[in-house]
Amino acid sequence: MDVVMLVGRILFAFMFVMSGLNHLTKAEAMAGYAAYKKVPAPKLANLLSGVLMILGGLSVILGVYADLGALVLAVLLIVMALKMHDFWNAQGEAKQPEMIGFMKNVSMAGGALFLFAVAAMQNSNIGPALGNSLWSIAP
Repeated sequence: MDVVMLVGRILFAFMFVMSGLNHLTKAEAMAGYAAYKKVPAPKLANLLSGVLMILGGLSVILGVYADLGALVLAVLLIVMALKMHDFWNAQGEAKQPEMIGFMKNVSMAGGALFLFAVAAMQNSNIGPALGNSLWSIAP
C-alpha cells in the first residue's frame, strides 16, 4: 500500500508543481488575468500563488511536512475558487466554464484536506516520505 500512497501523492501534487511553474514563467499573462478578476496586487498575488503551489506540491510529493503542504494547497484552492472562478457573477456562455473551474478547485481542496487529515494522524503511513508531519492529530 505504500507504493499506492506514494503514486497517489505524486499524481495529486504534480499538477500544482506544474501550475506553479506556469504562474512564474507566464507571470505577465497570469497577472493580467488576475487584474481582470480584480485581484489586489495581481503581480504579487500571481507570484505568491505560484510559489505556494510549487512548495505545497513538492511538500506532498516528497513527504516533507506533507500535512502542511496539503493544508496550504487546500486554502489556496478555496481562495482561488472564490476569487478566480466566480461563476455567480458570470454572464452567458462564460458561466459554465467558470462553474467547472470553481467545482474543480473545490473538489481538489477536498482531496487536499483529506490528505492533510491522513498525513496528520498519529502513526500515519502516507507511504515513503522524507519527513514527519507537523501536526499530530489523534484518531
